[in-house]
Amino acid sequence: MNISLGPLLYCWPKAQVQAFYRDVADSTIPQVYLGEAVCSRRRQMKFADFLALAHELKAAGKQVVLSTLALIEAQSELKELKKQLDNGDFLIEANDMAAVGMAREQGLPFVCGASINNYNRASLDKLHQWGMQRFVMPIELSKTWLQKVISPAPNFEIEVLGHGYLPLAHSARCFTARHKGLAKDDCQTVCLEYPKGLLVQTQEQQPLLRLNGIQTQSAAHCDLRREIPEMKRLGVDWFRVSPDSHDSIALAESLQLDEGNEIDAEVSKEACNGYWHDAPGMLYQRL
Repeated sequence: MNISLGPLLYCWPKAQVQAFYRDVADSTIPQVYLGEAVCSRRRQMKFADFLALAHELKAAGKQVVLSTLALIEAQSELKELKKQLDNGDFLIEANDMAAVGMAREQGLPFVCGASINNYNRASLDKLHQWGMQRFVMPIELSKTWLQKVISPAPNFEIEVLGHGYLPLAHSARCFTARHKGLAKDDCQTVCLEYPKGLLVQTQEQQPLLRLNGIQTQSAAHCDLRREIPEMKRLGVDWFRVSPDSHDSIALAESLQLDEGNEIDAEVSKEACNGYWHDAPGMLYQRL
């Protein structure tokens, strides 16, 4: 099983994004997802900028996948999606059925992202007929579900988001802009102020959610590193690290270098793994 680095889900300044991926190019991480997957109003990085980085990463020996938006809301976003599909070099991660439909029409292979609701083998087999090469398991499903749905062994690859803040939902409204008293159409890219999203707590000051523009994430950090040996036995091909800082590069690299060994990872008090164990997602099951 190999380690992949998921798309950056936060809004960072352009120079910081470019520096991040140039450090990724120098790492041992074999596969990198690249692109804006949350909000088209984040215009620090244009598609041409991501494409230039994709070619740099490819030249460094990385497998590069271009990630698409998880929520398509406007004609302009469909035009941008078409540009991504027409890139001519790189596989795309379809995070919306519009991307699946376009890829199928053009006969292009694709990765099916976790934001597409794949809950049974029949759906996965149909998507494979349409060109799906790999699917990322929806984050709310469990190892029990996965074991059942991939038996017998499929002809497509399997990826699990194993480390990072979980993307729980997307909305047409921007929660971060609303928090600052701004309209979504005039948000002033306020997400730049929250490089790891905006933490939401209960009245008892317990972490509850993380607001990331139109995306709602888990407050707790999903950590399935100790589950890697079992994932291998199940037949999982890729363990995804969802980056939230420069430290994510070293973490993903260490997991890649430890490939084949038992993982004895120190788990944060704020970690969660409940969904994997068919329990409430915010819990951490210590087995």
